[in-house]
Amino acid sequence: MTCLAAEPAKPVRKYTPKPWSTWVEADFPFFSSVLDARRDGLGKNNLTPRGLIIKLPNDCWACFDTDLLRVSAVWRGKGVSDKALAPGSYHDPSRKTLGGQFPAPQPEGKLWLGHAIIPGWQLGAKVDPTDPRSPAPSPEEVGRGPIPTSFGQFQSVELVGQDVVLTYRVADATIRERWKTSEHEDQIVIERHLSISAHAKDLLLVVGARHQGPSQELETGVTVSGPAELIPDDDFFVVKVPANTAKAAICVTLCDEHPAPSIPAIAIPSGPSDRRWKSTVTTQVALSSAQETYVIDHIALPVDNPWKRAVRTGDIQFLKDGTAVVVTLDGDVWLARGLKEGSTQVSWRRFASGLHEPMTCAIRDEEIYVFDRNGIWRLRDTNGDGEADIHELFSNAFAQTADMREFPSTIRLAPKGEFVIGKGGQEATTIGKHNGSILRVSADGQTATLLGYGFRQPNLSVHPRTGLVIASDQQGQYIPSTPIHIIKDAQFYGFLSDKLPKQKYPAPIAEPLTWIPHAVNASALSQVWLFDAKMGPLNDEMVQICFNKPDLLRVLWNHRGSRPQASVVSIASDFSTPPLNGSINPADGQLYIAGFQIAGWGNTLKTLTGIERVRHTGAPSLTPREIIPTDRGILLRFDVALDPAKATNPDNYSFATWHYKRAHTYGSAQYKADGKTGNDWLTASSAYLSQDGKSVFIGVPGLKPVEQLRIGWGIASAAGAEMRQNAYTTPYEFTKFDPVAEGFGPINIDLTPRAAVAKKAEVISADEGKRIATMFGCVACHSVTDTTMANVGPSWKGLFGSKRDFMTDKGKKGSLTADARYLRESILEPNAKKHASFIKSEFAMPSFAGVLSDPQIDSLILYIKTLK
Repeated sequence: MTCLAAEPAKPVRKYTPKPWSTWVEADFPFFSSVLDARRDGLGKNNLTPRGLIIKLPNDCWACFDTDLLRVSAVWRGKGVSDKALAPGSYHDPSRKTLGGQFPAPQPEGKLWLGHAIIPGWQLGAKVDPTDPRSPAPSPEEVGRGPIPTSFGQFQSVELVGQDVVLTYRVADATIRERWKTSEHEDQIVIERHLSISAHAKDLLLVVGARHQGPSQELETGVTVSGPAELIPDDDFFVVKVPANTAKAAICVTLCDEHPAPSIPAIAIPSGPSDRRWKSTVTTQVALSSAQETYVIDHIALPVDNPWKRAVRTGDIQFLKDGTAVVVTLDGDVWLARGLKEGSTQVSWRRFASGLHEPMTCAIRDEEIYVFDRNGIWRLRDTNGDGEADIHELFSNAFAQTADMREFPSTIRLAPKGEFVIGKGGQEATTIGKHNGSILRVSADGQTATLLGYGFRQPNLSVHPRTGLVIASDQQGQYIPSTPIHIIKDAQFYGFLSDKLPKQKYPAPIAEPLTWIPHAVNASALSQVWLFDAKMGPLNDEMVQICFNKPDLLRVLWNHRGSRPQASVVSIASDFSTPPLNGSINPADGQLYIAGFQIAGWGNTLKTLTGIERVRHTGAPSLTPREIIPTDRGILLRFDVALDPAKATNPDNYSFATWHYKRAHTYGSAQYKADGKTGNDWLTASSAYLSQDGKSVFIGVPGLKPVEQLRIGWGIASAAGAEMRQNAYTTPYEFTKFDPVAEGFGPINIDLTPRAAVAKKAEVISADEGKRIATMFGCVACHSVTDTTMANVGPSWKGLFGSKRDFMTDKGKKGSLTADARYLRESILEPNAKKHASFIKSEFAMPSFAGVLSDPQIDSLILYIKTLK
């Protein structure tokens, strides 16, 4: 028999789009962005991976590069084009950015000043036109990380009134700067006011690049006032600030195509601003009425807020009093109070904004740390009014490219105060220093140490007591299925950029703790260790969050052999929002999970974002608490007594094994031991119940190490509750089974081969095809209705019988009619004939060879035929 059952249909809470205001908020003075200001004559390589965009009056803008301490661009106009993930999808959730650095956000308007890829402050008599940072693997890559800390370091952004004050260090000088605009003789003037502490050496401020080559535009006027002077330079506007034993104040003024007036420097204020977001938003908690061991409650988001701000949640962490810290893709941090046992209302307050597409946060010593593309920020509320007034750049000790897929995936706290971060690895333009890496950031933020590399999109956790680092990756090119890894020793984990020679691996590939089949979940996200929880049997265990088909997997560790092994089994899948990251709330001991999706990321739900609580009801747990592959079969331990008749019937268990093949193509088919596609099926020879009635041992002849073992069972508890599930593991080794020591008494395990129970003929129908499409997550990538939401793969609606222009994997173009033969080939060999509109797409589909049976494929085709 097979124990792979369809999931029941789920009610979907749809996320209703609201009339959001603009992504760049009118009354907030800065935001963060990549900025592509490459212009002939004004810095042809002027790309800023880590930029603070300062919003000024009179439609003026400036971009401060926190790595190079330079103002990479100054312009006047509409602002910044929305070619990044967050702004591009803000009003249109179907807009998914492609990988690579083109197109990138650009200044929209008249560029006044550009810059070169050099430090904005220098020592010496003249400007050094070279980049002092060590090169990336791709020498042309400009995202090389910060300048050496011995020379300078960015420190903070301070909110003062309606302005921002930037603070950074250059050599022995601390510099604070504030930007303003004014009008002189009908011309707009941009003012850059700088306060410079006493310093022992002359400093050079490289204001910007001069026009190079022919231009119909006049140069921007630049003037300086205070104890500083403009000095001659053919390539740059350069201000010399002489050594000084006292603090100095200067003002650099800019005027487009006109001489800039001399404006006296003004004092730069300090001290926190008044509260900016004075309103509190109240939402409801919808409690689940389900009776399972773990149920899912829905936490309504503060989408109806006075600022008309979208709330796309990436992570939820907690302060000691149960206050939730929620970070959003759009750069905001919210605080939520009232999430506790029995509560049905939540109060929300905005805490911070302006961050660079963050996805996770962490708490250390009751302080909030957010990981974004600019680095790790410590958000400080210095006056206790409930809002962050200083964004302190705790660490940017690692590099960041402008590649749209170098996501700041995860940050988690380690036991000694360090942080561990994961960074996306799908480079499409260059190879950066730290793409696809997991790094340990020192407790003081000054250094970053490589823990592992070769990840496609890592998502991680840190054991809060031992510091063990665990990470998943997402199936795709070079990643044959979803792995869970132990991260250590700077090992290589298998993914290669398409900029590198195919399948030329730089080091041995670390084997995962276990594989998860892509049919179960193609996109695993982060893990959560359930310490200090009130989650019943899950306390102190690790769970794996799955995104593609929303699910929560219990990870059952096996430490009985010479190496750690693990199995996974589902414990809760009735999510109505796409899950990404989560944590335990100390106020109620339950697991809270936040998440969002961009349409086309490959999620089976239509909901775009949300927060949900996985709550332990106290009902008996029907999932195993231990799964141990042994030399004579499989040991399953449960927390409840089992029905003896069903538990000891070997026909109630099924086993299948298969292998994967790692290659540059997307994912992998499933392969038998002989190399053919498909599964090797094993038949149980016997089954035995333990003396306490809570464990079963299934005798299975022929078990061998294999990349994937599926263990299926269809039994019942002694109380009559149905227990029908599958678990998945990667058995590298098998421990010796001792029936007496395991609580079974002195039994002899019968390993006499038995004939497999004849399988029922598989149903072939359109309804069965629809069930299969849902069960295997096909609908996450292929739309089946008329929709404006973009999907990763071609729509199935109207597909059958349509004309398809294609290109083969050998580069040959052609056209055909999408008939049953074509659809079957596309399921088994998805790269054989790619649809013309997907030839240059970064998206791909894994082969379902060996995953789906012929009758299942027939049913899928019948279902697709109905989608007219």
